[in-house]
Amino acid sequence: MAVLLNTDHLSVLQWQEQPACDRLLARLDRMPPDDIATSIVSFHEQIQGWLAYLNRSRKPEQVVTAYHKLEVIWRWFLKMNVASYTPESQVCFSGIRRQCPRLKTMDSRIASIALATETMLLSRNLRDFAQVPGLRVEDWTKE
Repeated sequence: MAVLLNTDHLSVLQWQEQPACDRLLARLDRMPPDDIATSIVSFHEQIQGWLAYLNRSRKPEQVVTAYHKLEVIWRWFLKMNVASYTPESQVCFSGIRRQCPRLKTMDSRIASIALATETMLLSRNLRDFAQVPGLRVEDWTKE
């Protein structure tokens, strides 16, 4: 089964957080590369954070850092399979919002992409995502 990496799993890889990174890579390495993706929503989340930092930046070195991080993220995502937010995702999103009104919007969007693409979501946030009917979710950063 194909997997969709949530933003938290991407961060583990980006920051090489140990031992979670090694655990995640060990499992991902056993999969065909075409079966591993992330979502455009995760791109949105990561870019949004650095854009906020950039907008608050007052010192030249902060501006340089922000643009560097934006470029690193952009280049990283260019190398990945990125699942789109489609009309099918929007239909799933509407259902999730009705059934799980407390689930955060971005989490609901990521879950809707996983449902629409019939992929398993990899996330550390099992408690919240477990609320979504029909969503398969696992945390591959733990033993």
